[in-house]
Amino acid sequence: MASPNFIDYVKFNARSGRGGAGSAHFRREKFVPKGGPDGGDGGRGGHIILRGNTQLWTLLHLKYRKHVMAKNGEGGGPSRKSGAQGEDIVLEVPLGTIARLEETEEKVAEITEDGQEIIILEGGRGGLGNDHFKSSTNQSPRYAQPGEPEKEAWFILELKVLADVGLIGFPNAGKSTLLSVISAAKPEIADYPFTTLTPNLGVVEYRDFQSFIVADIPGIIEGAAEGRGLGTRFLRHIERNSILLFIIPADTDDINQEYQTLLSELESYNPEMMDKKRLLAISKADLLDEELQEAIREEINITIPFLFISSAQNYQIAELKDLIWQTLHS
Repeated sequence: MASPNFIDYVKFNARSGRGGAGSAHFRREKFVPKGGPDGGDGGRGGHIILRGNTQLWTLLHLKYRKHVMAKNGEGGGPSRKSGAQGEDIVLEVPLGTIARLEETEEKVAEITEDGQEIIILEGGRGGLGNDHFKSSTNQSPRYAQPGEPEKEAWFILELKVLADVGLIGFPNAGKSTLLSVISAAKPEIADYPFTTLTPNLGVVEYRDFQSFIVADIPGIIEGAAEGRGLGTRFLRHIERNSILLFIIPADTDDINQEYQTLLSELESYNPEMMDKKRLLAISKADLLDEELQEAIREEINITIPFLFISSAQNYQIAELKDLIWQTLHS
């Protein structure tokens, strides 16, 4: 993912189509002096629809589309002819997109499957023609229904990355390096904080042509849930991950404390994250000999499964994949 192209938040104004008016027409035909009412119905106004598309990974194509307006329905005609429906507007969005009303923040749609369609703003219903109102006591109704008015609202679209595994850790913990080793993803890697400014996704190939998706989530530091660093901008992407893989470097002063700090930031943002499966990978293990590894192992007071790994040396990377796969399918 290239940083300038990854957009996970857009706001736009949407307006559905107005329903067409019904017709108050009377049949006029030679040698038929009393043809009677034959007005047709008006057409429905166009809907505003969200559709899931697996080929998309960003909301960039909607960033500059601030106004979305569907077509109005056409009025009914003679001979009970219905008016044409207004053309719907279909907005293609990546999987994991949530639509909210800006004014109330009410969630109106959540797209999780390819081809899934949800109407977020319905078009106005077309009015009935006068043919519907004829009766034995009212044989010449000279009125028809107007079409229902259009609807208008401001919407917010939020993208939450869909991935099996989310990499959680402080800046420079080795998350991007690990992702580049276990997948074909090419994240930016450097030795300064916040090298990664957008989530990066990678597909990890496993045995027997199976695979799983890993997401490198940036921006977590102590106080992120309160807005420090990159703040909560990307924490929402973690909500979609099945497994949280914590990455803590072997040269950290206190692995237990760093893990608890990361955990508390996630809990502060959304307590439901505590229900997710968790794993720990202690990165940069190439800096340790066996004696140091054993000493650190004895000091770790964490109840989740953990492994020492080294992305640079490809040390225990296969074992890490096995652990992730087993946890995903346990």
